[in-house]
Amino acid sequence: MKKFLVENLSVRYSDDNESLRSINMEIEANAITVLFGPAGGGKSTFLRVLNRLNDLADVKEMKGQVLFNGVNILDPNLDVIDLRRKIGMVFSRPVPLPLSIYENVAYGLRMAGERSKAKLDDAVEKALRLSVLWDEVYDRLDASGYAISGGQQQRLCLARVLALEPEVIMLDEPTSALDPVSTSKIESLLIELKEKYTIILAPHNVQQAARVADDAAFFLMGELIEFSSGKEMFMTPKDKRTQDYVMGRFG
Repeated sequence: MKKFLVENLSVRYSDDNESLRSINMEIEANAITVLFGPAGGGKSTFLRVLNRLNDLADVKEMKGQVLFNGVNILDPNLDVIDLRRKIGMVFSRPVPLPLSIYENVAYGLRMAGERSKAKLDDAVEKALRLSVLWDEVYDRLDASGYAISGGQQQRLCLARVLALEPEVIMLDEPTSALDPVSTSKIESLLIELKEKYTIILAPHNVQQAARVADDAAFFLMGELIEFSSGKEMFMTPKDKRTQDYVMGRFG
């Protein structure tokens, strides 16, 4: 089942830098799609387009369409708040709110108007369990979100997204600042979560991309060079530029 259909997507910023050029891609539901390539290739811009975070950037022109469940999310009349609830974003460096662990997870629900203590309790526990953090923090939910390790903070930020019950989880280099043990936990977690969610990941290196990808997209200087299954991309890429990047010849 297709979750996103991207057709002829181009993005140009106000300084006339073209970040994306004629991107065409289909993203499957309940799979991990990785976007990889050198810095400046357009991966982060592409992620921001998918939940309209580019509305906050200095974009001069955007062309094409992005269908999410058949609806063009670039429609100016679209309810962007509702879209961002369905398509959550986790950034490279965990940024807990200056609140308790509990309130970090409950924050989005409170902003959406939820006032029931019982419903908030259930949602917080469920999200922390899904993010494999509950067993580590259940007895200190009143502690500050800053009082836990970096790897735990990243899972806390993921729990904050999961509490809103999104359809899609996007992650932009979520393990770039983490140690190998925490990185492994996040990767294992994402593989489990794809049973319930569509996951789009911009990993911080090719090795991580190869470990978790069901499908993979190679971005270079604003172009989508190649898109295929993860196995095909990292074992038998078709484009020489992809081959060179995967083999570490540049980047």
